[in-house]
Amino acid sequence: MKKVLVSVTLVMISVIVYAFNDGAKTNQGKQENTGNGEVVTMDKAMFLSKVFNYENSKEWNYTGDKPAIIDLYADWCGPCRQIAPIMKELAKEYADSIVIYKVNVDKQKELAALFNVSSIPLFVFIPMNGDPQLFRGAADKATYKKAIDEFLLKK
Repeated sequence: MKKVLVSVTLVMISVIVYAFNDGAKTNQGKQENTGNGEVVTMDKAMFLSKVFNYENSKEWNYTGDKPAIIDLYADWCGPCRQIAPIMKELAKEYADSIVIYKVNVDKQKELAALFNVSSIPLFVFIPMNGDPQLFRGAADKATYKKAIDEFLLKK
Protein backbone atom coordinates (compact mmCIF):
# COMPACT_ATOMS: atom_id res chain seq x y z
CA MET A 1 0.00 0.00 0.00
CA LYS A 2 2.82 2.39 0.86
CA LYS A 3 4.62 1.48 -2.36
CA VAL A 4 1.56 2.50 -4.38
CA LEU A 5 1.26 5.82 -2.54
CA VAL A 6 4.96 6.56 -3.03
CA SER A 7 4.74 5.60 -6.71
CA VAL A 8 1.66 7.75 -7.28
CA THR A 9 3.30 10.67 -5.47
CA LEU A 10 6.50 10.40 -7.51
CA VAL A 11 4.56 10.19 -10.74
CA MET A 12 2.46 13.20 -9.76
CA ILE A 13 5.56 15.24 -9.00
CA SER A 14 7.11 14.33 -12.34
CA VAL A 15 3.91 15.22 -14.19
CA ILE A 16 3.77 18.59 -12.46
CA VAL A 17 7.41 19.27 -13.30
CA TYR A 18 6.90 18.50 -16.98
CA ALA A 19 3.48 20.22 -16.99
CA PHE A 20 1.84 18.62 -20.00
CA ASN A 21 -1.14 20.64 -21.15
CA ASP A 22 -2.71 18.45 -23.85
CA GLY A 23 -5.65 17.40 -21.65
CA ALA A 24 -7.09 20.91 -21.54
CA LYS A 25 -7.31 20.99 -25.36
CA THR A 26 -8.91 17.59 -25.81
CA ASN A 27 -12.50 16.58 -25.16
CA GLN A 28 -13.23 12.91 -25.72
CA GLY A 29 -16.99 13.44 -25.72
CA LYS A 30 -17.19 12.90 -22.00
CA GLN A 31 -20.44 12.44 -20.17
CA GLU A 32 -20.98 14.68 -17.17
CA ASN A 33 -23.31 12.30 -15.33
CA THR A 34 -21.33 9.67 -13.50
CA GLY A 35 -22.49 6.40 -12.05
CA ASN A 36 -25.53 6.15 -14.32
CA GLY A 37 -24.73 2.65 -15.46
CA GLU A 38 -22.43 3.74 -18.29
CA VAL A 39 -18.67 3.74 -18.67
CA VAL A 40 -17.69 7.41 -18.66
CA THR A 41 -14.96 8.69 -20.98
CA MET A 42 -12.60 10.84 -18.92
CA ASP A 43 -10.20 13.60 -19.85
CA LYS A 44 -7.79 15.61 -17.70
CA ALA A 45 -10.35 18.25 -16.70
CA MET A 46 -12.80 15.61 -15.49
CA PHE A 47 -10.02 13.77 -13.65
CA LEU A 48 -9.01 16.96 -11.84
CA SER A 49 -12.59 17.74 -10.79
CA LYS A 50 -14.00 14.27 -10.08
CA VAL A 51 -11.01 12.17 -8.99
CA PHE A 52 -7.93 14.05 -7.79
CA ASN A 53 -6.56 17.53 -8.43
CA TYR A 54 -2.83 16.79 -8.56
CA GLU A 55 -2.14 20.35 -9.70
CA ASN A 56 -3.20 21.67 -6.27
CA SER A 57 -2.07 18.85 -3.99
CA LYS A 58 0.71 16.28 -3.88
CA GLU A 59 -1.05 14.05 -1.34
CA TRP A 60 -3.67 11.66 -2.73
CA ASN A 61 -7.20 12.80 -1.91
CA TYR A 62 -10.05 11.19 -3.86
CA THR A 63 -12.82 13.71 -4.48
CA GLY A 64 -15.48 11.41 -5.96
CA ASP A 65 -18.73 10.49 -4.28
CA LYS A 66 -18.53 6.76 -5.14
CA PRO A 67 -15.65 4.29 -5.42
CA ALA A 68 -14.29 4.22 -8.95
CA ILE A 69 -12.41 2.21 -11.54
CA ILE A 70 -10.34 3.92 -14.21
CA ASP A 71 -9.71 1.77 -17.29
CA LEU A 72 -6.60 3.02 -19.10
CA TYR A 73 -6.79 1.70 -22.67
CA ALA A 74 -6.03 2.37 -26.33
CA ASP A 75 -8.20 1.78 -29.38
CA TRP A 76 -5.54 -0.41 -31.03
CA CYS A 77 -5.15 -2.69 -27.98
CA GLY A 78 -6.72 -6.13 -28.47
CA PRO A 79 -7.03 -7.05 -24.76
CA CYS A 80 -8.50 -3.58 -24.09
CA ARG A 81 -11.21 -4.22 -26.70
CA GLN A 82 -11.94 -7.61 -25.12
CA ILE A 83 -12.39 -6.06 -21.67
CA ALA A 84 -14.59 -3.14 -22.81
CA PRO A 85 -17.87 -5.16 -22.84
CA ILE A 86 -17.09 -6.50 -19.36
CA MET A 87 -16.60 -2.96 -18.07
CA LYS A 88 -19.94 -1.94 -19.63
CA GLU A 89 -21.68 -4.86 -17.91
CA LEU A 90 -20.06 -4.01 -14.57
CA ALA A 91 -21.04 -0.33 -14.94
CA LYS A 92 -24.68 -1.42 -15.28
CA GLU A 93 -24.52 -4.00 -12.49
CA TYR A 94 -22.87 -1.60 -10.04
CA ALA A 95 -24.54 1.62 -11.24
CA ASP A 96 -25.62 2.65 -7.73
CA SER A 97 -22.32 1.70 -6.06
CA ILE A 98 -19.35 2.63 -8.25
CA VAL A 99 -18.32 4.72 -11.25
CA ILE A 100 -16.29 3.27 -14.11
CA TYR A 101 -14.22 5.68 -16.19
CA LYS A 102 -12.13 5.01 -19.28
CA VAL A 103 -9.08 6.99 -20.36
CA ASN A 104 -7.55 6.69 -23.82
CA VAL A 105 -3.80 6.75 -23.12
CA ASP A 106 -3.03 7.97 -26.66
CA LYS A 107 -5.23 11.05 -26.20
CA GLN A 108 -4.62 11.68 -22.49
CA LYS A 109 -0.85 11.32 -22.19
CA GLU A 110 -0.66 13.30 -18.97
CA LEU A 111 -3.09 10.96 -17.19
CA ALA A 112 -1.19 7.98 -18.59
CA ALA A 113 2.02 9.43 -17.16
CA LEU A 114 0.33 10.06 -13.82
CA PHE A 115 -0.21 6.31 -13.41
CA ASN A 116 3.13 5.40 -15.01
CA VAL A 117 1.41 3.35 -17.72
CA SER A 118 3.90 0.99 -19.31
CA SER A 119 1.40 -1.62 -20.51
CA ILE A 120 -2.33 -1.70 -21.10
CA PRO A 121 -4.97 -2.45 -20.13
CA LEU A 122 -4.29 -0.93 -16.72
CA PHE A 123 -7.04 -0.50 -14.15
CA VAL A 124 -6.96 1.87 -11.19
CA PHE A 125 -9.29 0.78 -8.38
CA ILE A 126 -10.11 3.79 -6.19
CA PRO A 127 -11.86 3.19 -2.85
CA MET A 128 -13.61 6.01 -1.00
CA ASN A 129 -10.92 5.92 1.67
CA GLY A 130 -7.35 4.81 1.27
CA ASP A 131 -4.96 4.54 -1.61
CA PRO A 132 -5.78 3.39 -5.14
CA GLN A 133 -4.59 0.00 -6.34
CA LEU A 134 -3.33 -0.78 -9.83
CA PHE A 135 -4.41 -3.92 -11.67
CA ARG A 136 -2.39 -4.70 -14.79
CA GLY A 137 -3.64 -6.78 -17.68
CA ALA A 138 -6.91 -8.35 -18.72
CA ALA A 139 -8.93 -10.72 -16.55
CA ASP A 140 -12.35 -12.33 -16.52
CA LYS A 141 -15.50 -10.70 -15.16
CA ALA A 142 -15.42 -12.73 -11.93
CA THR A 143 -11.97 -11.34 -11.08
CA TYR A 144 -13.15 -7.76 -11.49
CA LYS A 145 -16.32 -8.45 -9.49
CA LYS A 146 -14.23 -9.89 -6.66
CA ALA A 147 -11.99 -6.79 -6.64
CA ILE A 148 -15.03 -4.51 -6.65
CA ASP A 149 -16.78 -6.37 -3.85
CA GLU A 150 -13.75 -6.91 -1.62
CA PHE A 151 -11.62 -3.82 -2.26
CA LEU A 152 -13.99 -1.08 -3.38
CA LEU A 153 -17.19 -2.01 -1.55
CA LYS A 154 -15.62 -3.97 1.34
CA LYS A 155 -18.34 -6.68 1.21
